[in-house]
Amino acid sequence: MSDTPPAVLCTRRLPLEVEERLSRNYRARLNLEDRLYDEDGMVASSEGCDAILAAGGDCLHARTIDRLPDSVRIIATYSVGYEHIAVDRAKARGIVVTHTPNVLDDATADVAMLCLLGAARRGAEGDKMVREDAWKGWHTGLLVGVHVTGKRLGIYGMGRIGRAVAQRARGFDMEIHYYNRRRLPSDLESGAIYHESPESMLRVSDFLSINAPSSPETRGFLNAQSISLLPEGAVVVNTARGDLIDDDALIDALRSGKVAAAGLDVFANEPAIDARYRELKNTFLLPHIGSASVETRNAMGWCCLDNLDAFFAGNPCPNAL
Repeated sequence: MSDTPPAVLCTRRLPLEVEERLSRNYRARLNLEDRLYDEDGMVASSEGCDAILAAGGDCLHARTIDRLPDSVRIIATYSVGYEHIAVDRAKARGIVVTHTPNVLDDATADVAMLCLLGAARRGAEGDKMVREDAWKGWHTGLLVGVHVTGKRLGIYGMGRIGRAVAQRARGFDMEIHYYNRRRLPSDLESGAIYHESPESMLRVSDFLSINAPSSPETRGFLNAQSISLLPEGAVVVNTARGDLIDDDALIDALRSGKVAAAGLDVFANEPAIDARYRELKNTFLLPHIGSASVETRNAMGWCCLDNLDAFFAGNPCPNAL
C-alpha cells in the first residue's frame, strides 16, 4: 500500500473488531447510522473512495455501478451471495468484486436445521402458547407435529452449505437425496442419493431444504408445479434466498395441508415479507439470521478485509468472483 491508505466506504455497520481493523489500515468512511443507501446515496457517499465494503441488500445494480466514481476499483461484499451486485457490469468497468464464501457454511446449516425442526415440531406455536399463558396442560393432541428421524430429506443445491445441512441431518438418521447442477464426487456425497432432475428429487422429499444461490435458473424454483410433486404433508425449509419460492404457491400449499409446515429464514422483498406468512400457524419464521453468530460475522469481516488487503497490495484476491 502507498503512504496514503486507500479510502473505503463501508455501507453498513459491521462488528466492532472488523470496523477497528478497517479504520487502522484504511481511510474508513463508516456508516454510523447504519442506514441503507439508495442509488443516489451510494454514488454520493463513494465519491473519492477507492473501495466499497458492501453488504447484502445494497443498491449496486447496473445503473448504480455505471454511476460510481472512477476512483472505485474494488467492491468487497460482506456476504456469500452477490445477487445485489451487477458483477458483469462491474467487471466491464474494471472493478473487482469479492465475496465471503466458506466462513458461514456451518452457521447457516445450523439455522437450516433449526428451521426444519421448528417447523416440523411446531416450535413457533409452542413458544407462543407458553409466552401467552395459553398452555393449560398436557393432552394427546397437544401440538402434534411431524416426525423427523428416519425421513427423506431432499436438498436443492448441494454446495458447501447443502453438504453441511446433510451432515447435520444424518445425525437424525435422515436419508439424504439431492439435486445439483453436477453430481458430486462420491467422497463428498457421503452416501447421499443423486437425482438428475429436481422433479425426481422432489417426489421423495418428505423434507425439502433449499440451499441454492439465487440465479435466473433457480428463481421461482418452488412453485405450484414443483410443490405438486412433493409427498403429501412435506415440510419446506429455505435458508438460501427468498426469491427461490413463489409465495402464492407455498402459502396456498400451507393452507391446504399439501405442505404441512415451512421453516423460512429468507423471504422475497425482505424485510417487507408477504404478510400472509404471519397469519399461518404452520410457519416457523426467522429474520434472515443464517450467519448471525459472533464467530461467523467476524469471520465474514476478516474475509472482506483480506480481500481488500490483497487487492491493494497488488496480489490476487482470495475470493474474487
